[in-house]
Parts: sequence; structure tokens; C-alpha cells
Amino acid sequence: MLTRPDTPGTRVAGGDVTVTVADGIGTVRFSHPKGNSLPGLLLARLADAIGWIGKDPAARVIVLRSEGAGPFCAGASFDELMAIDDAQAGEEFFSGFARVILAMIRAPKFVLVRVQGRTAGGGVGIAAAGDYTFAVTGASAKLSELAVGIGPFVVGPVIGRRIGQGPYAAMSVDADWRDAQWCERHALYARVFDDVATMDAQLNGLAGVLAASNPDAMAAMKRVFWAGTENWEVLLSERATMSGSLVLSTFTRSAIAKFKNKS
Repeated sequence: MLTRPDTPGTRVAGGDVTVTVADGIGTVRFSHPKGNSLPGLLLARLADAIGWIGKDPAARVIVLRSEGAGPFCAGASFDELMAIDDAQAGEEFFSGFARVILAMIRAPKFVLVRVQGRTAGGGVGIAAAGDYTFAVTGASAKLSELAVGIGPFVVGPVIGRRIGQGPYAAMSVDADWRDAQWCERHALYARVFDDVATMDAQLNGLAGVLAASNPDAMAAMKRVFWAGTENWEVLLSERATMSGSLVLSTFTRSAIAKFKNKS
């Protein structure tokens, strides 16, 4: 028997994850007052929600989105990064992003991601893990991990697979914002729209079409899309260990503090 993960709308770590199912479309929404950033408990709730809705036969397609008109996702919570005091806690925190990515790519139905604003770090990984990602022209993306003394290790495999190793390396090295057109050219975004209303109309239209499509065919396509990721539980765990160790260094703590004060 399936159990809905908590009660939709329950507040977790200063943010929310809500789950709704209507007309064959399962929608997972997350929010956080600090740019829709993702502290550990919110990451856990998000992974659970995606896993649950992936098993719900009433949902034949999944829409993943954040709330508000601002950033789609600011990535990791800097407050929580600063609070990590041992390698095990660091590994556990970064494993949260791994669990979200794995839940998305292992779900036996398409995940449509809605990017209504800028996205950074782990948020880029979430956009890359979608099977079809919608965005608006203001949805710039960047990988800022090196700027704070670590690297985009956990999200790297899914971003590199989506956009290619060359563009992924470029994003990782210079940490500049890439505009939505760059992201569309490199397949991080499937389609880019001038405004949110137009994006939502197209997203809702595609979600409706997919909700009426053959679920077995879509599940088979999903397996083909993500063939070759069978070892990612191990790979992403190893990457989480790398990040969890680096976050403890004096260099990284100082870099995070400076970055946090500028933001």
C-alpha cells in the first residue's frame, strides 16, 4: 500500500514540499524563503515525494516545480553547509541531492521540470535530471560550487550526461551565469519561453497529452533514456563523500562565509 509522504503542505526546515494528483498529472512543489534553496530535511522530503508519486498509478506524468516568481532553486543551503562539523554529516547532506536525482531518473514515468527563474548548483542538477525541462528567458543557470571551495561532484554526472562533458566542464570551471538560450542550445532546457504564462500553457498541454499516453510505452522510454545509470547509487555516494570532506576544510569554510555575506 502506498503512503503519501507526510501531509502535503507540512512545513519542513523553513520550507514546504506539497504533492497533488489531478487528471493523471502528479505535481510536486517545493519552496524555501531563501531563494528556494534546499536544506537537508527538505531534500529528503522532496526525494520521498518524487518516489511516492512515481509509484502512484493515478499519476501518469510528474511535474516538478518550485514556488514563487523568483529563483527556481538557489541550490544548497549555505546555513546548513556552515553547520556541517564532521565528514559523515557532510556526506549525508550531499547525499540528499543524490537521492533527489535518483528518485527523478528512477521514476517509471516522465518528469517535467518547470524552471521559472535562475537556478544554481543543485538546482541545475534537478533541471538536468528532468526528462523534459521547460524554462523562461530569465532562467539563467550556473555552477558556483568551486567559488565556495568545493565542486559540483554529486550533480556532475547528470549534468554531464545531459549537456555533454565539455559544456559541463566549462560551467564548473568559470562559474559564470549561462543564459537560458545557452542552456537550450546545450539541452539543459528542452524549450524556453518569453514569459511564465506561455511556458505554463505549453507545460500543461504536454502534461495532459502524456497523461493520456500509454504508461507502459512511457516507462520503457524512460528506461532507454537513462540506460547506463545503473551504478549511480554507488557513483553518487562516492561523490557525496568527496563533497562532504571538502566542506570541512578551512579554505571552504572561509569561502562559504564570504559567499554567504555577498548574497
